[in-house]
Amino acid sequence: MVEFESLRLRLLESEKPLEDLRDALDLENLNKEIAVLEEQSADENFWNDMANSQKVLQKISNMKSKVGAYNTLKNDFDDALVMIELADEEEDLSLLEDCTASVEKIEKDIEAMTLSTLLNGEFDNNNALLTFHAGAGGTEAQDWAEMLFRMYNRWGERHGYKVSTLDYLDGDVAGIKSATILVEGENAYGYLKGEMGIHRLVRVSPFDSSGRRHTSFASLEVMPEIDDNVEVEIRDEDIKMDVYRASGAGGQKVNKTSSAVRLTHIPTGIVVACQVERSQHQNREVAMRMLKSKLIEIKERENLEKIEDIKGDQKEIAWGSQIRSYVFMPYTMVKDHRTNFEMGNINAVMDGDLDGFINAYLKQKSQESSGI
Repeated sequence: MVEFESLRLRLLESEKPLEDLRDALDLENLNKEIAVLEEQSADENFWNDMANSQKVLQKISNMKSKVGAYNTLKNDFDDALVMIELADEEEDLSLLEDCTASVEKIEKDIEAMTLSTLLNGEFDNNNALLTFHAGAGGTEAQDWAEMLFRMYNRWGERHGYKVSTLDYLDGDVAGIKSATILVEGENAYGYLKGEMGIHRLVRVSPFDSSGRRHTSFASLEVMPEIDDNVEVEIRDEDIKMDVYRASGAGGQKVNKTSSAVRLTHIPTGIVVACQVERSQHQNREVAMRMLKSKLIEIKERENLEKIEDIKGDQKEIAWGSQIRSYVFMPYTMVKDHRTNFEMGNINAVMDGDLDGFINAYLKQKSQESSGI
């Protein structure tokens, strides 16, 4: 039947991208590396170095996940091809919808897995630290910062990442002045690094009794979480530490002693804070990791030779420098100004449906790096 033959040809168009994906993942060497690491893990002295053991096991898990995901995708392709051919032989149009859905899913999964192979930067595989700051505009901007905070929490949950709040500073009336979350999972930083920048909101403000339209701004910083194996020299005399009481959504389950810690890196003016741990010492440790992550991210992004070259210049959180606009009124539209990718279902976006924007950014960067 014409419908099934057309669908079969459409599915076969994915055969070459599937083979290319296998090559990009380098499955043969990946399986060899898994075997070597598993042999190491069976050694009787493997657990003598607990920290290294955990890293080896995590690496094995990540590699097995890649191999398993590809094998599942290849099986789905083979099953879909058989199902289409059988339905065609039986001339059973009742199966057309299921066959079409299978083909669409395979196409989407190939695209997503292919994009993941582009995440080959030094820190792309790391966890991600996201810090939100409200721009000028008082309550309206602070409410917008909280909306973004919720949006990225939802994105993380949708993708099976563990999301935890490290710092949370309430707004004066509503929303937040600032907050930091940790997104833990494979390639978290690689996927989220393109979300860094200023986000613009246009809507009728619920805080304006006259029902006027307002434009608000909030910034998002994205940093890779840096582990202790990466050496970053930060002199004690370059750090100013302030302690305060934990509060807000991030501190509801934290004791109310002055355990929260805020660190200021004096040469650059960079400020980080943590309030989620129960002791001042633990919060300082987390804040120091955040500071190291931020310094390294800036160094890499600005192609600097060393940490000392960081000037700490901050872009104004205002008009003209936004990466994305979220318009609720007079129409609904979210548009990325770098890739021109846009989406009309703004409620889905605010519920964490950001994959279209993230994928468009990764594709654009891949094309730029390859000179296309």
